Amino acid sequence: MNLTTDHLADILIGIARAQNAVIDAIDRVNPGFRSQHAAPIITVAANMRAGDPRMIDLSSRILMRLQGRVALDAAQVKADLERLMSGKAASSATGAAAGTAPAARKAAGPEGADELDFSVKP
Repeated sequence: MNLTTDHLADILIGIARAQNAVIDAIDRVNPGFRSQHAAPIITVAANMRAGDPRMIDLSSRILMRLQGRVALDAAQVKADLERLMSGKAASSATGAAAGTAPAARKAAGPEGADELDFSVKP
């Protein structure tokens, strides 16, 4: 089976939508849950203060994007995945769309930057 970045982006978006549905359900029962409890915890999990997002932060950042009013763009998620897997620095347009500072960012953290090759089968 060949998993492409398109497939992986769709899977991540689907998981984030399911998580968002759970947050919506809890917010209906307990109004204010999303803004008072869920959003702050998701922000911490997404490592939003880091100027250099890592692969591990991507799923939480996708969920964070779903919390806002801006529509989630599958092409942007795919671009983020490709950037993180390639090890290239993000462009200013990618950084602005991801909701992070467009300063010079590296694709992966200092540890494990070369270990993101998903083409090798175990």
